[in-house]
Amino acid sequence: MNTIVLKNDNLYLEFEASNGALIGLTAVNTGWKMLDRSQLGLSFRLLIPLPGRRNNPVYGEKQKVSDIHVSPDNSSAVFVWNGVASEYGGRHDIKLTMEVKLNAEQVIYAVHIDNNSEYTVENVYCPYLGDIQHPPADKQFEAFIYNYGSAQQWALWPIYQNTRGYYGVDYPMQFGPPSACGAPTAPFCLLHGATQGLYVGVYEPSAELVAWHTELRPGYGSSIDSRVPEEFNISGKDVATRFAAVHVPYIQPGESRDLTPIMLQTFEGGWQKGVDIYKQWRNSWMKTSEVPTWAMEPHAWQQIHINSSEDELRIPFRDLVKIGEDCARNKVKAIQLVGWNDGGQDQGNPSHDPDPRLGTFEELREAIAKIQSMGVKVVLFSKFTWADRATERFRKDLIKLAVKDPYGDYYMHQGYQYQTATQLLDINTKRLIPMCFLSEEYLRVCEEEFKKVLELGADGILFDECLHHGPALLCFDTSHGHRYGAPVYANDRKLIQNFARMVQDKPDFLFAGEACYDWEFEAYHLSYHRSESKYHIPLMRYMLPNMPIMTAVTGFNDRNMINQCLMYRYIISYEPYNFKGRLGDFPETVAYGRQMDALRTELRDYFWDGEFRHECGAAVFTMDGQPYRPYAVFINAKSGRAGVVIANYDEYDGVTVKVELDNADSLERYRLVDDDQWKSVEEGISIPPCSAVVII
Repeated sequence: MNTIVLKNDNLYLEFEASNGALIGLTAVNTGWKMLDRSQLGLSFRLLIPLPGRRNNPVYGEKQKVSDIHVSPDNSSAVFVWNGVASEYGGRHDIKLTMEVKLNAEQVIYAVHIDNNSEYTVENVYCPYLGDIQHPPADKQFEAFIYNYGSAQQWALWPIYQNTRGYYGVDYPMQFGPPSACGAPTAPFCLLHGATQGLYVGVYEPSAELVAWHTELRPGYGSSIDSRVPEEFNISGKDVATRFAAVHVPYIQPGESRDLTPIMLQTFEGGWQKGVDIYKQWRNSWMKTSEVPTWAMEPHAWQQIHINSSEDELRIPFRDLVKIGEDCARNKVKAIQLVGWNDGGQDQGNPSHDPDPRLGTFEELREAIAKIQSMGVKVVLFSKFTWADRATERFRKDLIKLAVKDPYGDYYMHQGYQYQTATQLLDINTKRLIPMCFLSEEYLRVCEEEFKKVLELGADGILFDECLHHGPALLCFDTSHGHRYGAPVYANDRKLIQNFARMVQDKPDFLFAGEACYDWEFEAYHLSYHRSESKYHIPLMRYMLPNMPIMTAVTGFNDRNMINQCLMYRYIISYEPYNFKGRLGDFPETVAYGRQMDALRTELRDYFWDGEFRHECGAAVFTMDGQPYRPYAVFINAKSGRAGVVIANYDEYDGVTVKVELDNADSLERYRLVDDDQWKSVEEGISIPPCSAVVII
């Protein structure tokens, strides 16, 4: 076998020269052999649908390389295939060029396709790894991908978590949901154990769809517990876990396309070390938006819902002043007003006319002005992603601007259910249709709707569901002015940048969104999400340590969520009765929240302005030496010294712990959120149930 070896300080790669298959992949620093069985080597895979035979693959390992260029220093190799043969369509005039280029630490795959055939190239799997073995010292191995401010983690070994059901595929496999299947919303994937892992991410800030994909072959050893076979060969078949970056370019006959480059790099340590690779690359090109001064201060919000698609009509506009008075009295800085639009929450989209049943346009504007005079901001809940399918406006006008599938039909989101048994049983739910942001005409529609928010005098918008487009990933309606199969996420930031040009004279105007994905922070100032889990992973906070992120606090004595807000630098969004009540409905929660905000304001150099490092830089142990979580490390913005927040989520039992800093520096004292007495750490740090401490 004739082989080609490429090596840098991080990875050792071995390719079979005859077909370009990667047959060896090893981490240089640790010796971890991810791929070391040559018979499992793969190079790429294509999907070229034929009339009457859509599932017509091209397997790269079956294609003979036409030409190879290897650099003299073995830092790059270019493989060229002048034509490919599909499984059912014979030979196709499709040229594929795959460049594998190494710098000191990274491997970059870049693919170019010239499609001179009569068929479309829909999918390209590349890089395509024939096996990813777990690190030998680790007891678990998993995939780690961004999702909704946090991370989705899929078991790879010894359990393999199938995310796609068994009926539609031959093998257990993993793809994320449309909103977080890959780039641009989830631009990297980690394949890691406790001690080390492999980072795979896009190497270009492109909105083109790249999905992260794994597949267990031939399948489970024991399906009752989704267990990976323990042996390398079972029933005469090789056991392997494949991984691919799946591009979905829809390259038409006669077109050429450069695919999004993909970068690989190994790392040692936990997931944070893998994310650090992404942050370094992201910071080389992306600048976050300039946040209004008021939103960068320690503060809290209230979210209040006043109407839904089932017509509660809870609070007339003229009575909203009472909500403002509640906020002013409780030192709550901002109100997110939901359901003010015609039809209420999730009805009538994309209309941003005030609902006349709640009052007049002028009454809403006057209420906003009165609340602002109390020192409280009013941010209006907004939605531009959808059109309400049940409206005449959609049926007669907006339907032509909806995202279309390959059959010419619009995609549909199932919508949301409110209040009545009829709707909670999904009988009369308002269905929501994703609209195409690639259509300049629809962007103009959005701008006209946004003008109404400005005319009301609001302090900002919170764009609900800005993070996704429902099930839609690509739009196939070329009448919108884009190519066939264009990525619908491409103008997510442009929409807000267009709005920003309309408020250049309002530097304090806030653009907030729901669970903004990382690249959206080029345009957005603040992200709101829900994180009510003891096992929440603060991935977005780790990626953007100082951008405003807010989370929902709904419990009537919600100490643990407020402790999470302290630990992960989240702004509190008070939401009694699932954001349908008033602050006075849960006084214990508000009182504890105010104590927490006072504490982090007093110690803001650590726990507000300091750099959030999650668990990096310190370790926490129980007094008998067992690792303890959750906790977070902050680096003081002025002194550079570490401070630590530790939470005890247990509802019944207290805990005593100790902290060790990685740099051998010392921590001296600690205090609770609701007790301002400082105590020495010498005898241990005692944390009662549902409590949190700060240590400096």
